[in-house]
Amino acid sequence: MSKERIDIEKPYWDQSTYKGRALHFLAVTNPLNLFATGKQLEHARDVVTKYRKGDSLAELKITEDELWRCKYLYDSAFHPDTGEKMFLIGRMSAQVPMNMMITGCMLTFYKTTTHVMFWQWVNQSFNAIVNYTNRSGSSPIPTQTILQSYGIATGGAVITALSLNRLFRNAPPMVCRLVPFAAVAAANCVNIPFMRMLELQNGIELQTEKGVKIGNSKRAARRAIAAVTLSRVLMAVPSMTMAPIIMNVIERRKLLQEAKWAVVPIQVLICGICLTFATPLCCALFEQRVAMSVDDLEPEVREQILSKYPNLQTVYYNKGL
Repeated sequence: MSKERIDIEKPYWDQSTYKGRALHFLAVTNPLNLFATGKQLEHARDVVTKYRKGDSLAELKITEDELWRCKYLYDSAFHPDTGEKMFLIGRMSAQVPMNMMITGCMLTFYKTTTHVMFWQWVNQSFNAIVNYTNRSGSSPIPTQTILQSYGIATGGAVITALSLNRLFRNAPPMVCRLVPFAAVAAANCVNIPFMRMLELQNGIELQTEKGVKIGNSKRAARRAIAAVTLSRVLMAVPSMTMAPIIMNVIERRKLLQEAKWAVVPIQVLICGICLTFATPLCCALFEQRVAMSVDDLEPEVREQILSKYPNLQTVYYNKGL
């Protein structure tokens, strides 16, 4: 057992490398965490709480590996700021199972207006739950902002899907099958910036390497939101393009002529396989804690920081997910 204190506030893997970030998010989004019992979750919380208060591994009677398992299990179920247990389907570990079902159904039921409206509404409702569940405790997103974002994203997704369905109604089946992806991408481009409008207006929090808050930057907020939006869109690409391609081949060859009931399960399964890897791998595209040169900040923010920290060259901000 290690004699030194382990900094469990930082990820287990090196976040300066893509491999380290990918391994971290594979652990964070692991769907198996959803099956943890209440007793297991309480044990994880107890271990993490006591270790943070100064208990040693020997006192807790656990190994370093067990400590990290408890930490990741704790992070999967409890809010990092408030410590409250999060709503089950709003947790990051629910991303893959929930998205695979919703995406599979969006890709199956895309032809009629009623189906498009219903499944785009379900998808944006799920996104709203995730955003609310993972809201910041230090600067929470107002409920009104969440509801407005929900309405705008849902409306944008539905309008995009219906407009593209109408525009490409005589297009090849393969093109029509990609309409749901275009709608989801459009909704993300609206939803994420709107949800984080306060950061765009007031700036995202800047910190020193040691975590001391030293200001806010609108330029850093724009970079953070652009990175998150891009990763969310790319996250949807494999499942929402691979499934249509495979289903188009199956349909042309009439492989499910006698088993049409299997269309939805097959699409859900394909989406599940894609999302299992796409979710953590796309989350890992950009560092969570981003370094930014002081010279790249807005002039007024740079002057404010340098007046207090004249030798500071680099600041950091939390990109978000």
